[in-house]
Amino acid sequence: MRVLQAMAGAPYGGAEAFFTRLVIALHQAGLEQRVLMRPNEARETILQDNGIRPMLARFGGALDITTRYTFKSQIKDFKPDIVMTWMNRATHFCPSTGAKGGEKGSFVHIARLGGYYDLKYYKSCDHLIGNTEDIVQYLTQSGWPQERAHYLPNFVAGKQGKPIDRGKLYTPKNTTLILGLGRLHPNKAFDTLLEAVSRVPNTYLWIAGEGPEREKLESLAEKLAIKPRVRFLGWREDAADLLATCDIFVCPSRHEPLGNVVIEAWAQSKPVVAADGLGPGTLIEHMETGLLVPVDDAPMMGRAIRHVIENDDVRERIARQGNDVYQEHFMESQVVDKYMSFFEERLKD
Repeated sequence: MRVLQAMAGAPYGGAEAFFTRLVIALHQAGLEQRVLMRPNEARETILQDNGIRPMLARFGGALDITTRYTFKSQIKDFKPDIVMTWMNRATHFCPSTGAKGGEKGSFVHIARLGGYYDLKYYKSCDHLIGNTEDIVQYLTQSGWPQERAHYLPNFVAGKQGKPIDRGKLYTPKNTTLILGLGRLHPNKAFDTLLEAVSRVPNTYLWIAGEGPEREKLESLAEKLAIKPRVRFLGWREDAADLLATCDIFVCPSRHEPLGNVVIEAWAQSKPVVAADGLGPGTLIEHMETGLLVPVDDAPMMGRAIRHVIENDDVRERIARQGNDVYQEHFMESQVVDKYMSFFEERLKD
């Protein structure tokens, strides 16, 4: 079985990080793959270090004829059984398949959606994957055939992180350390997290991520008079180590279709406070596997953080039970097996 995976993602992001993890995991499981992606030095290095040499294409605008030619050439050369495209742009550039007409060299076109995307970009696909059950429900409610919409969850690496020396980031050892992870984008609501932390004294906050909001967020931290206890770490590849170091993980997102970062925190047995958006709100059982607060409610988020700090039994319970959910549903071996079975079934259709 041959699978070509195509990704035209941003330099940073949750979908992009999972793409890299999944490609490597499937490679290690013995799947024959070819990867076509937008140039990204860091991503290329990670894949190459794991024995995968990605093919590159620009994935530009509508007039990018070169990428269309490259995509067709890779399909002609590799002869994949399945082409799996990630999100809108890669799907748009994928050549039409002859699968329905039984043409020689045809392939099954599968697209993976990590959000509630406009289905006009996916009309040529044979099957769609949603990484949450709610996204799959959105697909079918939008008119996509139920038998061609599939739920396949994400996974996160289960390797336990190694705590970082807080002193290297000018953070006291005995203070409560809060961590936020994600792209510095308005959807991630790090402004709400900063306002919440301003209401919780004697805590430090690390924000690991990069994006267009950084300057605005740094200015807000200064305005809120908490800049001395906030560290903007930039984009990091050591999320497990950061989670192993923190005391509480907070996901403040306004829009978070899955909440992959919640699963990462569970994998490291950390207590989670999250805004009750689509993804985290579906994943977390309030007061059992985390604390949920209304979206954009900084005072409530601050109270939830204090509640976790002040109540040992709550903190220990939500960390333990969150880890139980991770082990039951989101471990790498389980998800890789589901992908492999899914690909095999599509070849039988």
